[in-house]
Amino acid sequence: MISTEFMALIALATVGSFTPGPNTALSATLAANFGLRRALPFVCAVPVGWGLLLLLNTAGLGAVVLSFPPMRWALLFTGVFYLLWLAWKLANMQSLSEAREGPIVGFRQGVMLQFINIKAWFLALSVVSAWVIGHGDTWTRLYETLPLFMCFGLASNLTYALIGASLRHWLRGPNDTARRLQWFNRSMALALLATVVWMVNSARQPL
Repeated sequence: MISTEFMALIALATVGSFTPGPNTALSATLAANFGLRRALPFVCAVPVGWGLLLLLNTAGLGAVVLSFPPMRWALLFTGVFYLLWLAWKLANMQSLSEAREGPIVGFRQGVMLQFINIKAWFLALSVVSAWVIGHGDTWTRLYETLPLFMCFGLASNLTYALIGASLRHWLRGPNDTARRLQWFNRSMALALLATVVWMVNSARQPL
């Protein structure tokens, strides 16, 4: 892979990983509500799930989805309903004391979320079509590309989680009344709702 191509790949990884989306919103929210340690399983799940998605798209999953619209719509509606459920849960979480039951999204759910995350699909298909397939040795290019995006995915979600964790004390408020936390959670819920709107609008175009 030539240097100019590699720099373009880094630019795509930066934009695709660090721009806000359901993963980064959840990483920040989980760390703010449950602490950094309990948010780490989800933070680690994002690159693992996306890496699996990239592998499967390289093996032809993306072509199957594109050629079978009902599967694409099933992924879309599953993602929409799951994000709506997460937004509802966040909007109704009112104090840090509710966090004792554990995060609403763990490692397994984080991995599965990547398969119903339209943003993750767009990124995986872009990488496969532009950098992996049709440039000679497909699997060699995949093994060059996969670690880069997984590292960026981990770094971005860990960054957002650190931001959320740094706000935890301030969000607690006096005597754990957590009015600030309520507004924070509702803001993150709105961010997830904005993602849902974007996903629905994106359905008008091919993945």
